[in-house]
Amino acid sequence: MVIITIFGIGYGEFCPISPASRAFTILVIVAGVISAAFIVGGFVQMVTEGEIHRALDSHRKSKDIASLNNHAIICGYGRIGQVLARQLVDAHHPFMIIDNNSDRIASAEAMGYRVYQGNATDEEVLQAVGIDRARVLATVLPDDAANVFITLTARGLNPDLMIVARGEISTTEKKLRLAGANHVVSPASISGLRMANLITRPNTVEFLDQSEERTRLSELLAQIDVQVDELAIPQNSPLVGRTIADLEIRGKGTFIVVALRRREGGLMTHPGHEEVLHNGDTVIILGHRGDIPQFAHLYAVKQQIRYRGGWG
Repeated sequence: MVIITIFGIGYGEFCPISPASRAFTILVIVAGVISAAFIVGGFVQMVTEGEIHRALDSHRKSKDIASLNNHAIICGYGRIGQVLARQLVDAHHPFMIIDNNSDRIASAEAMGYRVYQGNATDEEVLQAVGIDRARVLATVLPDDAANVFITLTARGLNPDLMIVARGEISTTEKKLRLAGANHVVSPASISGLRMANLITRPNTVEFLDQSEERTRLSELLAQIDVQVDELAIPQNSPLVGRTIADLEIRGKGTFIVVALRRREGGLMTHPGHEEVLHNGDTVIILGHRGDIPQFAHLYAVKQQIRYRGGWG
């Protein structure tokens, strides 16, 4: 009766039982209560450990995101997002992936990428991945309207951010640029050009597709001190208001202009000699490695990026 009372079984002996039966009942009561306690305790432990693990994992991710600076933000982990992530890994460039699909987030986490599950059109989501400290945002969703909205939101949160946007429809490019995109990429156009080049210039494409051949070509150009540079035209440069022809004349034959990027973002390949340079433009030149820095210093041109060999 003491055992029955302590364990709260709640019934008495309805008929006389032997001492052996009474001992057996006591064992059954004790074993049953202990088993129930273990089951309940294991369930509570499982739930508690899961919550603690999630809390610790969330805290670790928050600290990791807070430590990022000059990183890239990829909005969408579809086919293009996956290719982009692999390329950034090869370039050792830090990045974050935003996607609202749990399966794609799990796939990205399995690859060891930094991820954040949420809707990239939400300001709070962009702020959570450190958009104010990011260097570039790439929105590669298959929905043009979503890409326009993300671009508009991101530009409002970080005016200095470089935004690369995907556009499926040709008419979307204007909307994306108005929303604040620096570059608009059309996968359909790129695929079409690639296929056209494979038809019209199959040998050239095959040659350039081989990394060993690109490296060899880069080394050969480097051996003759040839490189490709980007020279930005600052506001106080004497080249502002001058033409491409004036620029090449002042270079005294040490380089040639192969492209011109306007401040508004438009890129002109093989620009005409009559094109006038404006504040904020960037001139892409091909020339000798030792002469370009001297020219940049002489004419107060900011030297931005150097590609030795031009194909690296």
